Amino acid sequence: MEEKFTLPDTVGFDKEKNALVIIDQSQLPNKTEMLYLNTIEQVHRAIYLLKVRGAPAIGVAAGYGLYIAALDIETEDREEFDRKLALARDYLAGARPTAVNLGWAVKRMYAVVKNNPALSVEELKKKLYQEAVNIHEEDIAMCLKIGEYGLSLLKDEMGILTHCNAGWLATSKYGTALAPLHLGKERGMNFHVYADETRPILQGGRLTAYELAKHGIDVTVICDNMASQVMKNGWVQAVLVGADRIAANGDTANKIGTNGVAILAKYYGIPFYVLAPYSTVDLECADGSQIKIEQRPGSEVREMWYRESMITEEAKIFNPAFDVTPQELITAIITDKGIVYPPFKEGIAALKGDE
Repeated sequence: MEEKFTLPDTVGFDKEKNALVIIDQSQLPNKTEMLYLNTIEQVHRAIYLLKVRGAPAIGVAAGYGLYIAALDIETEDREEFDRKLALARDYLAGARPTAVNLGWAVKRMYAVVKNNPALSVEELKKKLYQEAVNIHEEDIAMCLKIGEYGLSLLKDEMGILTHCNAGWLATSKYGTALAPLHLGKERGMNFHVYADETRPILQGGRLTAYELAKHGIDVTVICDNMASQVMKNGWVQAVLVGADRIAANGDTANKIGTNGVAILAKYYGIPFYVLAPYSTVDLECADGSQIKIEQRPGSEVREMWYRESMITEEAKIFNPAFDVTPQELITAIITDKGIVYPPFKEGIAALKGDE
C-alpha cells in the first residue's frame, strides 16, 4: 500500500507557547526540525536565513510575527503601542524586500491598528491574532484554488519542469506552482517532474524533490544547466514556476534562473506558467525594472555546500536572489482569482475588480 503523504505544516502558531512554529527548511531533506520562535528578532532571522521561505509562507509567518511583536509591547497607552508596532512592522518588512507577500502581510496586520483607534491595547492584540489566523486560513484556500486552475491546464502523464520550490513547503498547504501536482496526485493523476536543483541554495534539489517524493510523485532532479537538454529530448510539456512579485504589466520576479528557463521554454515551444496568489501582484510596480532585487552573501556560492571554499578568494561573487522574467515570455499567470492570459496588464487589472 502506498504511504500516505504526511508532511508537517510548514508554518503555524502554538497558542499555548505564543510561538510561530515552522519547519527549518535549511535542514531539509536530511533532518525535519520544527522551530518555535517567540520574538520578532527570531522571526526576522528565520525569514532572512530562509528557514521559512516561499512568498505565501513568508506572509503567514510575518502575520504571526507581528502579533508576537505586539505581545512583547508592554504598555496600555495606544499611542505608544501604535508607534512601537509600526517600528516592528518596518523591521520585519526589511527581512526580504523582494517578497511582496512579506510587506503585504505586515501592512494588512497594521491596518487593524489604524482601523480600530478606539480599542484598548488588550482588545487590539486579540484582533491582531485573529487577523494573523485569517491570513493563514486564506493562504490554504488560495493554494487550493490555484491548484484547481492550474490542474485544468495539465493532462495525465505530462512531463513538468519546475524551478526553485513553490510547493507545500513554500505555503501553508499544497503550494502554488506545485499545487496542481499535489492536487492531481490526490485525484489519481501521474506526472513526471524534472526539478531544477536551483543553485546556489538548492531549493529544487533539497525541497521540491523532498516534498514530491514524499507524496509519491515521480521526480527527477537535474542541474540547472540541464533544462535545455530535457526540453530538447521532448520530456517536458509544461513549465510551472512561482513568483515573489508580479508587476502590473505581468513582468515577474522569481528565483534566480527563472528567466533563463522561460527563454528556453519559448525556444522549444513549451507553455511557461507562473502560479502565484493575487496578493503577489504589485499594481504600484509598473514593470519589472522597478523590482528591487535582493543581493545574497557570496558565501552561498563560494562555500555553503563544501567543506572548504571552492572558489579562489581573489574572485568576486555576484549572487542575486531573483531575476525578472519579462511578460512576453509567459504563457499565462495562474492566480487564486483565475487564469490571466496576455495582454497581462488588462487581465491583471480586471482581476482587481473582482475584489
